Amino acid sequence: MPGMANQLALEHICVDIDGTRIIDDVSFSLEPGDIGCLLGPSGCGKTTLLRTIGGFQAPSAGSLSIAGKEVANADHQASPEERRVGMVFQDLALFPHMSVRRNVAFGISSQPRKTIDARVNELLELVGMQNFADAYPHQLSGGQQQRVALIRAMAPRPPVLLLDEPFSSQDTERRVQLAHEVREILKRDGITAVLVTHDQYEAFAIADHIGVVSQGRLRQWDDAYSLYHTPADRFVADFIGEGVFLCGNTLDDNVIQTELGTIHGELSEDVPPGRLIELLVRPDDIIHDDNSPNKATVIARDFRGADHLYTLRMPGNTRLLCLAPSHHNHPVGEQFGIRLQLDHLVIFDRQEDAA
Repeated sequence: MPGMANQLALEHICVDIDGTRIIDDVSFSLEPGDIGCLLGPSGCGKTTLLRTIGGFQAPSAGSLSIAGKEVANADHQASPEERRVGMVFQDLALFPHMSVRRNVAFGISSQPRKTIDARVNELLELVGMQNFADAYPHQLSGGQQQRVALIRAMAPRPPVLLLDEPFSSQDTERRVQLAHEVREILKRDGITAVLVTHDQYEAFAIADHIGVVSQGRLRQWDDAYSLYHTPADRFVADFIGEGVFLCGNTLDDNVIQTELGTIHGELSEDVPPGRLIELLVRPDDIIHDDNSPNKATVIARDFRGADHLYTLRMPGNTRLLCLAPSHHNHPVGEQFGIRLQLDHLVIFDRQEDAA
C-alpha cells in the first residue's frame, strides 16, 4: 500500500462526470525521483487521471496524496496552486512575447533576483540552451521549445511534474529521442513525474513504471519488460508490442500442444490438463530455422533495416509474426522453416471465434 515514502500516491481513485464513471478504482504510487506513465488508447481516461492529480478534476471516491500529504478525497479538494504541481501541456504554451530566460523564470518571479538567475542559468545549462537565453519562442525549433517548456515547469521544483502528451506534435522517431532527453533531465534534477501518452515506445523510453489504462481502469502497473513479457490480461497483451495468439490445449506437467508441436515451460498460471487456451507469441519468439520441419508461408513482410517483420501462415491457417535478420530475404509466397523459442508461456482462455 502507498506510504509516507511515496511522492505521489493514488488509493482507489474513482471519478464520475455527469453521472458516468470515467475512472474506476485506480491505485498506484511513485517514490521521489520516479517517472511514471499512463499509457492507453484515446478516450481511456488517462488524461482525466492526470487532471485529477493536478487538481483540475475532483475524485468521487478514494484518496490522493502528494509528498505524504492528502490533497484530495471525496470530501476535500486542494486547489492546483496549493498542490504546487508543475504541468507541461501538448501546446507547450510558451509566452511568445517573453525571451527564453523570462519564460523559464516566470514561475519563480517572486524569489530574490540572485536566486532566480542561479536557477534559470542552472536549468538552461542542464538542457544545453544557455546560448538561447535571449531568444524568443518563434526563433526556436520544436525540440528547443519543448526543452524550454519543460524547464519552465521544473523551475519552482514542484513535488510532481505532469506531462500531457508533450511530444504529440513530433514524428515517431523524434518523440522517442525527446523522451530519452527529457528522462535524463528529470533524473538529473530528481523530479517525480507522470507522463500521459498513447505511444508505447515513448513510454518505454521515459518511464520507470507504466500503467496501462483501458475504459477507466488500470489494467497493469509495471515496468516495460514485465508489460511485454508477462501481461496481466489479454488487453495488455494485445496493446503492448506485437504478437498473435496461438491456439492449443494444455497437457500434463506444463506442456501445451499446438500446431507447432508440444511446448514445454512454466505456465503463467495453474491450469488443468485439457484446457483450450491461446498462447501469446511475440515476433521474437519465432525463430527462422531452415532445418525445422515446421514450414510457414510468407504472406507479408515489412523491412525494418536490420530486420524483416514477416507475417506468416501455417498449413492449418494459423497466422504468426516472425522477426528475422534482414539478410534472410524471403519474398511473399515463399516458405521457410520456423521454430518456437519461448521463455514465458503466457496463456489465456480460448475465445469462441479463435481458429
